[in-house]
Amino acid sequence: MVEHGDIRVVHRGGSKINFREPVLSHDSRLLLCASGECVKVFSSSTEECVHDLQGHTDLVTGVLLNPSNHLQAYSCSADGTVRLWDFTDGILIKVQLHCHHVSVQPLSVSVFSLLMCMCVTLTRLLSSSQGEYIASAKGLHLEVYFFKKQKFSLKEDNKKGAKNTFTCLSCHPKDDCIATGHEDGKIRLWRNFNHKREYTYSTLHWHHSAVSSVRFTPEGTNLLSGGVESVLVQWRYNQETQKDFLPRLGAAITHIAVSPDGELFCTAHSDNKLTVIQSCVKVSAVIQGLVKGESVRTDLMVDPRSKALVLNGKPGHLQFYSLQRDKQLYNLDIVQQEYIHESGLQQFEVVKAAFDTRGNWLATVEERKQKDSTLELNLKLWAYDEQTQSFVLNTTVSGPHEARITAMCFCHTADSQTTMLVSASQDGHFKAWQLESNHYFYEGPFWSCDFVGAYHSLVPECCCFSADGSLLAISFQEVVTVWSPASWELLTTLSQPPGAIRDLCFGRQSCSKYLLGTTAKNLLCCWNLLTCTLEWSTSMDVSLLLSDPLSENMAAFCSHAGCTDLFVFKPSEPRPLFSHKAICSGKVTRAVFAPREEMLESCEESSQWLNRSQLYFLTQYMVNIPLVIDDSVAVTPFYLLLGKHRQQQQEKQDRSFSAERNQLPQGSVAIKELLHTPAHVLPSASFLCSMFVRSLLISEKKSEEEEMESDKEEESECEMEASTMGQGQTAEAQETAAPALTKAQARELRRVKKLDHSWLSSLLDS
Repeated sequence: MVEHGDIRVVHRGGSKINFREPVLSHDSRLLLCASGECVKVFSSSTEECVHDLQGHTDLVTGVLLNPSNHLQAYSCSADGTVRLWDFTDGILIKVQLHCHHVSVQPLSVSVFSLLMCMCVTLTRLLSSSQGEYIASAKGLHLEVYFFKKQKFSLKEDNKKGAKNTFTCLSCHPKDDCIATGHEDGKIRLWRNFNHKREYTYSTLHWHHSAVSSVRFTPEGTNLLSGGVESVLVQWRYNQETQKDFLPRLGAAITHIAVSPDGELFCTAHSDNKLTVIQSCVKVSAVIQGLVKGESVRTDLMVDPRSKALVLNGKPGHLQFYSLQRDKQLYNLDIVQQEYIHESGLQQFEVVKAAFDTRGNWLATVEERKQKDSTLELNLKLWAYDEQTQSFVLNTTVSGPHEARITAMCFCHTADSQTTMLVSASQDGHFKAWQLESNHYFYEGPFWSCDFVGAYHSLVPECCCFSADGSLLAISFQEVVTVWSPASWELLTTLSQPPGAIRDLCFGRQSCSKYLLGTTAKNLLCCWNLLTCTLEWSTSMDVSLLLSDPLSENMAAFCSHAGCTDLFVFKPSEPRPLFSHKAICSGKVTRAVFAPREEMLESCEESSQWLNRSQLYFLTQYMVNIPLVIDDSVAVTPFYLLLGKHRQQQQEKQDRSFSAERNQLPQGSVAIKELLHTPAHVLPSASFLCSMFVRSLLISEKKSEEEEMESDKEEESECEMEASTMGQGQTAEAQETAAPALTKAQARELRRVKKLDHSWLSSLLDS
C-alpha cells in the first residue's frame, strides 16, 4: 500500500512590510519589521533579508527592542503571544505573556515590563523616556496616563467642519511634550498637561492632508513628520519656523522610525516599501516588498527570462517580483508619466500585459477614462535589451481599438519565424499585429496591424493560440470561432450549451486536440478539434481556468459559499488528478503555473502534476499562495527495504563510532555552554578554555576510577568462580585442567574481550 505525500497550500511571499513601524538596531546595521506571521531582519546597507524570525501562528502586530539587551527584540502577534528573539542570530529565546500590540517608543525597563502585562488594543500607545506616563490617541480623544498621578484626558471636536481627528503621536524623549498629528494636516505640540486645566499647545502646519506619522529624534532636537505628499519634513524643536525637506520618496509615508543613535531614519510607505535615510540628507537604501494596489488588472505572469512573477505594481508600472527571494527585482515604468496623488483625478492605468514565449517581447495596454466618458487607449510593444537587462519601448499604437480591449495574447510557438500578437476589443473586432522588418520610415523592427477580423457584429471576449500556433480560438459571446493565422480563414465554429464564454484554453502535448472553455451558465466544456464536436461538459462554476505550459494538465478554480475549490485534470481523462475542497476563503482572482528551477521526480500519481511547475494563485485576502509537495517520502515497499538497509548500516556505524570514542559526561557544563549559547554572549575564550580543560580532567579521573572499580569487581568474580569450580572438580579433572592465569594475564584477557570485533563480522557478511 502506497501512502501519498500531502500537497499543502503555503504562503510563499508578498506580505506587508509596512504594516507597523520598523525598528532600527542600536548600531543601525539591522532593520526589523513585522511581515505577516514573521519578523524580517534586513541589512540597512545591502537591503538583503538576513533572517526570518518565524514562530508566530498569526499576524505579527508589533516589534520592539529589548531595553535591557540591545541584541534582543520582542514581537507580539494576534496569536496572543509575545516572543523574545536574538535577532542577530535569528534565535527564539522564549515565549511569554499574552498581548496584541506593543509600543515602538523607547521605554524604560520598568515601564516596558508594565506594558507587556497589558492587553493593548488602542490605536497609538507611547511612553515618555523617564517612564512617568504613557499617552494614547484614538479618534478625537487624547489620554495621558500618569503612573503616580491622575489621568489627563482631552477630547477634540470637529465643529465648523474642522478635522481635528488624531492620526498619530510621539512623546519627547526629555521634555514633557507630546506631538500629535491630525487629519487636517496640522501638528500640535502639547505641554503642561500634568496640570489638567492649564495645558497649552502650539500648532505646526505644512502638510495639506492628514499627517500619518510623527517622530522625535533620540535627543529631542528635531521632529520628523510625513504624509501623503511623499515628503519627509524635519522640524527644529523650539525653532519650528526652521524645517528641512526630503521630497520625492515615491509614495505616501505611513510610518517613521529613528535609530537609537539618531544617524539613520527609516520611513515606511504605502507601496509596501521601506526607505533608509541618512539623517534626512539622502536615501541610502530602499527595501521594496510586493506592491499591492487596489486591484490586479493584469493577469499573473511569469517572465520567461528571469522567472519572476509579473503583475501590476505602483500606478502605471509593472513589477517583477522574485518568488524565491521574496523580493522585488525591479519596476518597469509603462505609462512614463508622473503620478499625481490627488483623489478623483483620472490617470493612465496598466490593464493588460502579455509575454511572448522567449521573453523577447512584452505587450501592454494602458487606458484612461476622460471626463466626457471617452476612453483613451495605448498599445505598447517592448523589446528586451540585453545590455540594460530590461525592456525598452519599441512601438506605441495610440487608439488601437475604438473601445476597451478585452483580451490579448501572443502566438506561443517557439520555432515560428514570425512574431504575432492578437488583441480583441468591445468594438466587435479583433486585430492581428505582426513584427515587421526595417522600413525606410523606421530604424529597426517595428509592429504593424496585419489583419482585422469580426464575426456577425458580436463582441469578442477571449482568445488563445494553440501550442503550435496553427490555430486561433476567439469567443464571440456564445460562439467559439477557430481561425487559421496563416490565411486568416475561419475554419469552423463550435456549438455549446447556452451561455457566454468566459475562458478559453487549448490542451497541450498529448491533449492538443482539445479546446476547453467555461460559460456564464456554470458549465465547463471540452471540444474535440478533430471531430469539431463537444467531447464532454460538466456543471461547474469555474471562476478561473488555466493550462500548464509544460504538461497536459489544466487547473480549474470553482467558487461557492465563500470558498474556492481546486480541480487539476487532463482533458482526455474523466477523473481529476487532484482535487482540494475549500483551498482558500474568498474567490481566486488570478493564477499562473510557474516552472520549477529543477524538476522533481515524484512517483506518486497525485503529485506528479507538480513535478515541472508550481501553481500560484491570488485571492481576495492573500497574495502568492503556491501549492507545494510535502517533504515526507512516500512509504513504498522499496522505501521500506532501502530504509531498513540504511538503518542497519547506520546502527553499525553508530556502534563502531561509540566504541572508538570516549564520551564526555552529558551533564558537562562546558559542553552546554559551548553548544547552546550564542557566540556573541559567551564569556571570554580564556575562561571557557580553562573550564573546558577542567571538565575533561574531571571526566578522565572519573573514568579511571570507574575502570579500577570494574577491574576489582571482575577480579573478585573470577576468584569466586575459580573457588567454586575447584570445589566441584574431580581428581581426574584436576589433572587435565589448564593452568591458572596470573593476575596480569587475566587483566589482559579482559582487555581483549572489550575490543570491538564488528569489522570482522562485516568482512564475513561480505
